[in-house]
Amino acid sequence: MTIRIAAEVLLSDFLQSTWLLFTDSFIGPFLLVLTPIVFFHELGHFWVARRFGVFVEKFSIGFGREVFGWNDSHGTRWSVSLLPLGGYVKMFGQNDTGPDGVNVEALTEEKRGGAFPEKTVAQRFAIVVAGPLANFLLSIVLFAGVFAFVGQSQTLPEATVVHEGSAAERGGILPGDVIVAIDGSPIGAFDELRFAVSTSPGVSMEFEIDRRSERLFLEIVPDTVLQDDGFGNEREVGRLGVQTDKVVFERVAVGEAIVAGIDETYMWCVRIFDFLGKILSGVQSSRDLAGPLGILQMSGSVAEHGIANLVMFMAILSVNLGLINLFPVPMLDGGHLVFYIIEALRGRPLSDRAQEYGFFVGLGLVGALFLFVTFNDLARFGVVEFLTGLVS
Repeated sequence: MTIRIAAEVLLSDFLQSTWLLFTDSFIGPFLLVLTPIVFFHELGHFWVARRFGVFVEKFSIGFGREVFGWNDSHGTRWSVSLLPLGGYVKMFGQNDTGPDGVNVEALTEEKRGGAFPEKTVAQRFAIVVAGPLANFLLSIVLFAGVFAFVGQSQTLPEATVVHEGSAAERGGILPGDVIVAIDGSPIGAFDELRFAVSTSPGVSMEFEIDRRSERLFLEIVPDTVLQDDGFGNEREVGRLGVQTDKVVFERVAVGEAIVAGIDETYMWCVRIFDFLGKILSGVQSSRDLAGPLGILQMSGSVAEHGIANLVMFMAILSVNLGLINLFPVPMLDGGHLVFYIIEALRGRPLSDRAQEYGFFVGLGLVGALFLFVTFNDLARFGVVEFLTGLVS
């Protein structure tokens, strides 16, 4: 009995310590980052739906069992659920796992007016697209807030140091050269230069150089080096071999900050497409994709460097969520939009069976992607290697 009690005490202490560790280092920043992003995404759907007279049955942050909630004056149930990995807005007559529809004949005229499927194609399109647009708007506001109240740091893409024997030296870059474009894409900051090069190891790239007001074009192949990804694993990245000390850092006016926030949101959309394109072409490893566990770890790491960095990270994730939800995959907002475009062109919706098949395919794709990125996360944390060692 004494041994059992001691074991229970040790287990209790272990669980408490583990919980405190995750609360302090991971869970808190993770929820602080993810919850507003999900909330604003669903708020976009909710706000436009209400404008068009759709009755919203439920607004939930998270999935699974409800932790707490309340009903508003319009009859909508607002919930915070157990699994904080997303959220949803449930509209009257809407079905997320197949074609929308209710038994219209059984509805009163008042209820029929509040049913989502009874709205026009344009109205349904606006309701669905409002979620991703809300994420882009949130990103703009967050970026602009940091630029206006903390300051905008910009490291200029000027090579003040060129390392001996590097790809930059072999390619002809000299100290003082300013990289203005790579493969025709403008480069305005050193971070953009670093991103373009790091995601193109061993790939020939055309550099447009400004050398004392003279424009030059150089073909350079970044070196391929192994870099620790922060999880104890190594991956191949490209390296140019230049450094810079040309840093500009200053607060900007609110108007300029908003414009800069729009530019930054657009640039992250471009970077995400570029990153995904390189994965599909085999240039970038698919192991670099992160899932919920990876985001949880990154949230804790970024939070250690201050609230401004965490807000910037939140803005970047919001861009990701908005953009990914626009992909034309059933189960995502983009899949619904494709169905509505087809309905508008045909003058009638696709058959229920066609829509059901589409949603099953989408469910399979989304499920497979979730499992894949979760496997990547577990591999980064060494769990896969540990489990493999147990059975080998």
